[in-house]
Amino acid sequence: MAHALSIPAKDGSFPGLIASPVGVQPRGAIIVVQEAFGLTDHIGEICDRLALDGYRAIAPALYHRNGSPVFGYDAISDDGRRADLLEAMGSLSPEGIAADLDATIGVVAAEGFNAREIGVVGFCMGGSVAFFAATRPGIGAAVTFYGGGVTEGRFGLPSLVDLASEVSVPWLGLYGDQDAGIPVDQVEALRAATHALAVETEIVRYANAGHGFNCDARPDHFNHDAAADAWRRALGFFAVHLEGRLS
Repeated sequence: MAHALSIPAKDGSFPGLIASPVGVQPRGAIIVVQEAFGLTDHIGEICDRLALDGYRAIAPALYHRNGSPVFGYDAISDDGRRADLLEAMGSLSPEGIAADLDATIGVVAAEGFNAREIGVVGFCMGGSVAFFAATRPGIGAAVTFYGGGVTEGRFGLPSLVDLASEVSVPWLGLYGDQDAGIPVDQVEALRAATHALAVETEIVRYANAGHGFNCDARPDHFNHDAAADAWRRALGFFAVHLEGRLS
């Protein structure tokens, strides 16, 4: 089961979650980047699922500069909590995100994992961060689940389309055609922007899925078939593009 840990950083430690395979040496390490709602139970479950597949999984609390709040999925329909959620998202910056990624990578690097053994997967807001991580050193592959900011940057970062030329590791993007916040034409613009890169990139679209389709804690968003296929593809992508260790 995922449990809490403290991630050392230059300006003081911050919280996270970590899960490890039982009885075997981890085949690699995966950084799990949170949704807009924080380190939810769903993100903890993602860590657990990765651990079952043999990975050491670690999820940093990106809102730690704002008290590390966690929001219920109904926060977007509650005016008060939506304001708090937007405030937490507004606390993010390129410098802070980069520092948190580096600190989290540092935890598993200190355990002996090299960049080719470390992947990043992100969901919702974290999907955008995972794409950003693919432009920076320290990892070997990245997977984005319905990451926004495709044509208009977020958190002070350039748009994903504008960042695309800087992607330096294999990247997989998983998107739902029914996602009102990430229209298909934007997804296809991202496909075009990443198509000619020297590293392998792939985008998979799910015709009947919307935003958050992987999250079974959100019955109005969850799409079982898309989630199962996307998870299979994500694990397969990491298996191919991370060096991995024998368990």
